Amino acid sequence: HASSTASRTAPLHSATADTSSGTSQSSSPSTSSSRASPLDSFDVHAGERLPWYEGGYSTWKWNGRKGREGQQQPHDINYLELGDPSKPSLLLIHGFGASAYHFRHNIPELARDYHVYAFDLLGFGLSDKPLEDYSAEVWRDQALDFIDEVIGKPTVVAGNSLGGFTSLYATAHSGADGREDLIRGCVLLNAAGRFRDPAAPDSTAEPNAVVERIKEWVQRAVIQASFLYTKQPARIEQVLRQVYPVSDANVDAELVESIRVPSLDPNAAEVFYRVIAKNGSGPSVYVDDLLARLEDKPLLLAWGESDPWIRPQAADRIQALYPQSRRVSIDAGHCPHDEDPMAVNKAIRDFANEVHGL
Repeated sequence: HASSTASRTAPLHSATADTSSGTSQSSSPSTSSSRASPLDSFDVHAGERLPWYEGGYSTWKWNGRKGREGQQQPHDINYLELGDPSKPSLLLIHGFGASAYHFRHNIPELARDYHVYAFDLLGFGLSDKPLEDYSAEVWRDQALDFIDEVIGKPTVVAGNSLGGFTSLYATAHSGADGREDLIRGCVLLNAAGRFRDPAAPDSTAEPNAVVERIKEWVQRAVIQASFLYTKQPARIEQVLRQVYPVSDANVDAELVESIRVPSLDPNAAEVFYRVIAKNGSGPSVYVDDLLARLEDKPLLLAWGESDPWIRPQAADRIQALYPQSRRVSIDAGHCPHDEDPMAVNKAIRDFANEVHGL
């Protein structure tokens, strides 16, 4: 991986906390807002959730991974920041099909003590949805470039599901490309990822090109048909309630809308197919290998123990492979940060305070 040369542009919406009043102010001299932001007067001490804004918050121009074929223009990445810039930083990374807004109950509270960032992964949320190969390396590099170019200081990363794997992947490779290692610790919220199976034989057979092409065509048709079904509001709500098994009180209209609106993008169905086709059986990199690269970096598992998709046994396996990791069990499902935000916020704050020496 080589660093991109992304630049920050005038954000649509960006805010940081004023420590004297608890309300947010314009983020930095290098950015300016061309219109009123819903976060301009947001009070992190008011106990309110982050407001959903269909127009996005701020835009980061990401040039992407160098050497990526066919990229002529930077990608627009939707992101937000909240909190006092003089405080330690925290980056939150959402899961498959979600966006930065999924941390609506976490960002305001954590921003009282931290300079909090969250972005929409490329292909998701309000970020660009280019038609390209969506490998796990794309999101890893997005996270590393964002930390280097936008945050620019030591950071704790926390991610849910696909975002959890992205956080782990970025943590394992931070500093590997010659840039400063700015990731100080990692929090996994029911992270996705595959483990090595010692009993599985290596496959050396060459795939039949014709068969593979037919399989791809059928797979594309099936996945895109399912996308048309799953983007319906009633279906989105149904799926969310399945993965919030303990309490679905936070499954509300704004959350559904934050998932539905990005699905209206003309490229959304094809991107959905490409992400599923490339990562459907899990990222190609094994969790085992990433843990082996952490070199004793602090790792916290804040795990929803009633997750119907990624069972607690995955956290058990991580603990066995990385004994120095810590685990906080959350009475929740696949999205513990939104189902039980109070418990997850406490776990993240306690961990980050220790990592940053506060």
